[in-house]
Amino acid sequence: MKPFLKMLSSAISAGFFTLLLLPFPFIQGHAERDRNHTYNKNKLHQVSPKLLFEIKLHGVLLWASLGFLMPLGILVIRMSRREEHGRRVKIMFYTHVVLEILAVLLATAGAAMSLKHFDNSFSNTHQRLGLALYIIVWLQTLIGILRPHRGSKARRVWFFAHWLLGTALSLLGVINIYTGLQAYNKRTSRSTNIWTIIFSTQISLVVFFYLFQEKWYYIKNKAGAILGSNEAVQPTTDQETFPVVADNEKKADVLPQP
Repeated sequence: MKPFLKMLSSAISAGFFTLLLLPFPFIQGHAERDRNHTYNKNKLHQVSPKLLFEIKLHGVLLWASLGFLMPLGILVIRMSRREEHGRRVKIMFYTHVVLEILAVLLATAGAAMSLKHFDNSFSNTHQRLGLALYIIVWLQTLIGILRPHRGSKARRVWFFAHWLLGTALSLLGVINIYTGLQAYNKRTSRSTNIWTIIFSTQISLVVFFYLFQEKWYYIKNKAGAILGSNEAVQPTTDQETFPVVADNEKKADVLPQP
């Protein structure tokens, strides 16, 4: 157990240290933006139709992987916590596993494309963040495979590490898709406004359902309790009439006749 915890803590520390070194676009200096703009301007004529197709395919693979399948898998496994039936929990668990495996395969295909066909100078945020994401994706996969049995001491540490890496992976994946759209715009001078709006709408819906399912269980139980109490408190017409008649008859039997 100690080697596993040591390896896990080292991997988490290395991942976060790598992320801390990544500069975001909004804190880059004007000089770097000017250099990138001049460089991209000179490279526009070198974007062949084949390279343009590969860039688009790379973006679609990573969008489907980190921007859709992975958040959807997190949403499914989160919803399974509210289920009481064992069969539904198993179905949701295996759905989560299938979605995450597909996400890893698509992310690996996108990474292979970027390493084979693109200029990997790692001179911008998108490339550096993408490299860190590829490492975290397979680290998360390894942690998922090494899942301890329920009731063991390492289970709680494993659950926290798996949840932390999964959440960080989804958030950073979403950020890197936005930076990828910016990089595509700079490289090809084509507008990405419509794709940014579509992706933002999709992520907003995922976040909405994530937050809604957290409250839905509480709302459903609260509404059931209120309806149940109303049915128990409000008597029917028969319940209001016949007991009164019975009480009057009892009183008439007890009172002495003149």
